[in-house]
Amino acid sequence: MEKLNVFASRLLPKEDFVCAGHRACQGCAEVLAMRLVHKALGRNTIAASATGCMEIISSPYPETAWAIPWIHVAFENSASVASGIESALKALMRKGRLPKRKINVIAYGGDGATADIGLQWISGAMERGHNMIYVCYDNEAYMNTGIQRSSSTPLHASTTTSPAGKVVPGQQTWKKNVVEIMAAHSIPYVATINPSYPFDLVRKVQKAAAIEGPAYLHAYSCCPTGWGSRPEIGIQLGRLAVETGIFPLYEVENGQYRVQEKQETLRPLKDYLKTQRRFRHFSEAMIAQSEQRVKKEYELLLKKEQMTKEGV
Repeated sequence: MEKLNVFASRLLPKEDFVCAGHRACQGCAEVLAMRLVHKALGRNTIAASATGCMEIISSPYPETAWAIPWIHVAFENSASVASGIESALKALMRKGRLPKRKINVIAYGGDGATADIGLQWISGAMERGHNMIYVCYDNEAYMNTGIQRSSSTPLHASTTTSPAGKVVPGQQTWKKNVVEIMAAHSIPYVATINPSYPFDLVRKVQKAAAIEGPAYLHAYSCCPTGWGSRPEIGIQLGRLAVETGIFPLYEVENGQYRVQEKQETLRPLKDYLKTQRRFRHFSEAMIAQSEQRVKKEYELLLKKEQMTKEGV
């Protein structure tokens, strides 16, 4: 334990840049992920925030939980604003108006701002090659505005706009795979992160910051309020998500797939689903359907890792 604490102190600054006093719900793992991301990036960072839970809880006028320059922008365009910031910094440094130094530029949004409303804006920023990081804090619905479904909501999950009924049992589409969409842009770095695995998270954030060019990080973000889970089990849920394969940890660096926390045998998906009220209506057939899909996608991910190792 002493060695682990020494390692942690070397890896992370003691100072927080997402400060205490924010208004996140009890047990929110999303704000934990955001805190770790910004610990890993450090003080020399500028953030552009889409509208969403993390904007609302961290900036109740006239207060702020941010200890770095932070800009709230519209739901859809944090990536565009961040790309403008990055371009402005380059120009100012080139003209000698600012000293040349490393300044991290980060944009972030929830799954609604990322997978739905802002997808084309993020795609444009990635395609143009801006030296910036985009983080999606994925809590799998529009939680801030009333737990409405998004294209990141899991199949059959119950939300206020995809309620579970006898005829239509919740969400009717599979979760959109934004991580693979970003990987298809052939950007230098794409990765999934999870606050239940903090050292993996920090390593990936620091790698994203060190790489020249755009990087995309997709964060597992447990939401007790929207998911109907107990506030005290957020870290346990993040572990279960990885162990069942529903949220695998992996990175795609210059086209090379690498899987972290690899599971030789996936844990039964029921162990994850039974912890959350949004899945309480699931029949055995629905569980089996989801589990089959999860296993198929996990096997495909491992195959991609093997193929890129072999240079195929």
